[in-house]
Amino acid sequence: MPVTYKELHLDCGYRVDGIVDARVVLELKAVEKVMGIHQAPVLTSMKLSGITTGLLINFNVKKPVDGIERCKL
Repeated sequence: MPVTYKELHLDCGYRVDGIVDARVVLELKAVEKVMGIHQAPVLTSMKLSGITTGLLINFNVKKPVDGIERCKL
């Protein structure tokens, strides 16, 4: 994902794990416990893309539904 700041295009960029139908940003993890540091990439991707909904999905859980966390801007 390209980064634009005050109409200036920066060479650095962010890698997004996934974007669904230009409406939802996906951040995929496999960690023991989701913490604030794990939410930062999905929030940053949401701000840069202008998408207001994100899902932080942790695959290191017994039931898949327990590993899904919704993020809104």
